[in-house]
Amino acid sequence: MKALVYNGPCDVQVKDMPDAKIEKATDVLVRITTTNICGSDLHMYEGRTEMEAGRILGHENLGEVIEVGAAVERVKVGDMVCLPFNIGCGFCENCERGYTGFCLTANPGSAGAAYGFAGMGPYSGGQAELLRVPYADFNCLVLPEDAKEKENDYVMLSDILPTGYHATELAGVKPGDSVVIYGAGPVGLMATASAYLKGASQVFVVDTHKDRLALAEKLGAIAIDDTEQGGVQRVLDLTDGKGADCGCECVGYQCCDKHGKEVPNLTMNNLVQTVKATGGIGVVGVFLPQDPKGPDPLEKEGKLAFDFGNFWFKGQRIGTGQANVKAYNRHLAKLIHAGRVKPSTIISHELALEEAPHAYEKFDKRENGWTKVVLKPGK
Repeated sequence: MKALVYNGPCDVQVKDMPDAKIEKATDVLVRITTTNICGSDLHMYEGRTEMEAGRILGHENLGEVIEVGAAVERVKVGDMVCLPFNIGCGFCENCERGYTGFCLTANPGSAGAAYGFAGMGPYSGGQAELLRVPYADFNCLVLPEDAKEKENDYVMLSDILPTGYHATELAGVKPGDSVVIYGAGPVGLMATASAYLKGASQVFVVDTHKDRLALAEKLGAIAIDDTEQGGVQRVLDLTDGKGADCGCECVGYQCCDKHGKEVPNLTMNNLVQTVKATGGIGVVGVFLPQDPKGPDPLEKEGKLAFDFGNFWFKGQRIGTGQANVKAYNRHLAKLIHAGRVKPSTIISHELALEEAPHAYEKFDKRENGWTKVVLKPGK
């Protein structure tokens, strides 16, 4: 099969790899028809993780089931399925409680497993023609009859739509709330859509990329260009000095200031300033336990110079961590099916798998107009 393979920092290549296959009776084999490049793939692409050379990338996957293991009962050959990026067993303590992003079985010795991701188990990614799906009856979201018609919408259920929704859950967004979102990338845009689904009265989206801010405006948000680092004051001005009712961090540790310098604590401390006293903050941007190749001394140890004094004094609360995709994807799929949300509107490029190395290079540079890249193996 053709697959995108990580060779080393800023070096990925489409290669012929051994076909994915069923390894356990609870597996299914999926022919991938759509797979996305995610912003968190770039951490590995840039060499900022311990990703091993030779591994297949890709954790945002959708396709057709072509083979099922002997113990699979619910999922059938021919089903169109979307796969949560986090792999759960369905029966451990965390999975039973709904925390499928922190499965205790799929990646022994760690809480959480994923396709094609550093430190999250041995599972190959889906930027390939075939993908093995473990614990398939639990992990596969079988899609409705309009799956092929709305394929570019449903594939967003693998990660960014549930992750954006998770940010609003962690922040505690309620009908009528004002929400400030740092980051107008794909997850921030999905957090914007999710905030409005939950009845937010105003959403402020803060970023420095004008093309992405334009997309936020199309979703109904008030776009705030933070290029000159005036975004904090702008949010305060728009909220009569009180700050937004709640906020979402959708950037992560590689946030940069106006000079292009990486400042990992920038968005976190800006949220403390721009969320009101007693407000909630949801953090879904990636922060690592260790980042030895990071430029900031604290960042190397997975730490932040966090404005905890103001955070504490304002009585704010914070929720963090990757989305438990299965907690949301079935409900969000119904909204896609009903036409209530259309996440494909943020797609900037739909490319063949063979074009993936070029797409990674462009996406990594945040070149104008490169917002969300969808790959189509087999085309």
